[in-house]
Amino acid sequence: MKLMIASDIHGSAFYCSKLLEALEREGADRLLLLGDILYHGPRNALPQGYAPSETAEMLNGIKQKIFCIRGNCDAEVDQMMLEFPIMSDFCVLALGRRLIYATHGHRYSLASPPPLQRGDILLHGHTHVPTWERFGEDNICLNPGSVSIPKDGSERGYMLLEGDMAKWKTLDGSVYHSENLG
Repeated sequence: MKLMIASDIHGSAFYCSKLLEALEREGADRLLLLGDILYHGPRNALPQGYAPSETAEMLNGIKQKIFCIRGNCDAEVDQMMLEFPIMSDFCVLALGRRLIYATHGHRYSLASPPPLQRGDILLHGHTHVPTWERFGEDNICLNPGSVSIPKDGSERGYMLLEGDMAKWKTLDGSVYHSENLG
């Protein structure tokens, strides 16, 4: 299975459309969104093309491909706009012998990890900065960065996970990092 992972759209219909173009181009089977879907949040400037209703409409059009984690800017009112569940604080995915603990990152992060076993992977968004960092006893922290409001000079982008290989790409599809997670 080819999984596209993205985070922090923050209501930008402009960048959401770029993400959906990338989803189609990549031929990914599923899209995992790591939260902060519709609202830009009080600490962020409005992203280009801020249109939460339009963003919701685009995502609802592919609801069968999406699974999602709740971000710190997501609320019940956002769930009312979206036709797929967004209110879960985390999900756990199997990657061979490793488990992936996927969350938004405002509660659990590299600075405050959840209880993990040796070899588990922590996957989160929230910081708007792409991350691939080994820590603990053979653990890995991954972050796809932000679709619409990148920080610390990073690019707008997403992550692909296929087999043991993770690739970080810009919205135009250029690979800027790959990591074997096996």
